[in-house]
Amino acid sequence: MKKSDIGLIGLAVMGENLVMNMESKGFTVSVYNRTAQKVTDFVNGRAKGKNIVGTYSLEELVESLEKPRKVMMMIKAGSAVDDMIDRLIPLLDKGDIIIDGGNSHFPDTTRRTSLVESKGLLYIGTGVSGGEEGALKGPSMMPGGSPEAWESVKPIFQAICAKVEDGTPCCDWVGENGAGHFVKMVHNGIEYGDMQLICEAYQLMRDLLGMSAPEMHEIFAEWNKGELNSYLIEITRDILAYKDTDGSPIVDKILDTAGQKGTGKWTAIAALDEGVPLTLIGEAVFSRCLSAIKEERVGASEILTGPVPSFSGDRAQFTEDIKNALFAAKIVSYAQGYSLMRTAAKTYNWNLNYGGIALMWRGGCIIRSVFLGKIKEAFDKNPGLTNLLLDPYFKDIMDKAQAGWRRVCAEAMTNGIPVPAMSAALSYYDGYRCSDLPANLLQAQRDYFGAHTYERKDHPRGEFFHTNWTGEGGNTAATQYNA
Repeated sequence: MKKSDIGLIGLAVMGENLVMNMESKGFTVSVYNRTAQKVTDFVNGRAKGKNIVGTYSLEELVESLEKPRKVMMMIKAGSAVDDMIDRLIPLLDKGDIIIDGGNSHFPDTTRRTSLVESKGLLYIGTGVSGGEEGALKGPSMMPGGSPEAWESVKPIFQAICAKVEDGTPCCDWVGENGAGHFVKMVHNGIEYGDMQLICEAYQLMRDLLGMSAPEMHEIFAEWNKGELNSYLIEITRDILAYKDTDGSPIVDKILDTAGQKGTGKWTAIAALDEGVPLTLIGEAVFSRCLSAIKEERVGASEILTGPVPSFSGDRAQFTEDIKNALFAAKIVSYAQGYSLMRTAAKTYNWNLNYGGIALMWRGGCIIRSVFLGKIKEAFDKNPGLTNLLLDPYFKDIMDKAQAGWRRVCAEAMTNGIPVPAMSAALSYYDGYRCSDLPANLLQAQRDYFGAHTYERKDHPRGEFFHTNWTGEGGNTAATQYNA
């Protein structure tokens, strides 16, 4: 009996759909789930008559696989992954490969790669993006871990992933240990930012311009035909057109409290650890936190005052301004995400292919959009590009979009409508292009109260000075370090 090409553990939505995808590309797949009934239901249901083998123990799963064995876990991130690795290690032989396709935190993947390699096995932690539909029809995949494992899994991963127009797969090797899951984490952080920006555009149109869901549906449909063309704009268009059983827009009935699984928070924490100003994504995470305190906000709305939104200008022009604000802020989100990847690559010794990452995100994933092709071109032209905003194409967009972007943020502030992500992006843009920030005063303050010292404009970088500001302090300064 022919052995299976790969085994998959975890038959939830993503796992099931990945199995169906693999089988449709000509691979034989063995499946296992902790709840045995799920295996039975799957092989007798969706998988009936297909090259999918149900197994009811890990021993049976491992025994059914072709060597080097490839076992992919699609299970909940955290301790469940560690438990499963501990159970698999004694059953596998040297050179066999354990793959984690869940949303694991990258330091866990780094740790697990070391552990598994120390046992003579190989490990891959791969980001898988695209949700239920992507898993079935072609996700974006971001594998990292043991480089020696890549050639064995490459034919499967590149067969099942999404493809761009010329057939190039949206999956390639990212880097050692936790690199794949780090890139997926940044992807998810950018996803948080994109979603928040779209929500702010929606609130401006709804609360300031008084638009109905059907009117906004038309606008998003139009936006999706141009430079904003993307999966998230597309689904927003569809959501705004979807009606409840009584014929009214269902979006108007959904409670305004957002959930989150933690990957956006991880991205913000990684940025703090690396000292990278990931301001937009940070605001997107905090916006979800603010939305979650619904009852508190309702109570505050009865006590705290602010302006009543009122717009008397040119509605068509302001709608165009919102589009420009959304596009410019979205570029800042990607610029910040790429800055984080560049800094982390130095910290962790990863050799990341930034143009290749943009290509991986071009299809299958949640943040797929037309302008990712332009990001790839930017890094192909200049692999050492320090910030996406400095690329001529993106600089030109910012030049053209910023007048409308500024009008939107000003109008929102004047009318008391929160636009935390759009305004944070604009502040970052203005801060990044400012050659003389007020941090000179900040350093003086730090030196005043803590003798933290400062550098001077009229001396070379790296020379530090301390002033006895009160005449009562001594000449002893604190040691130099940055957290």
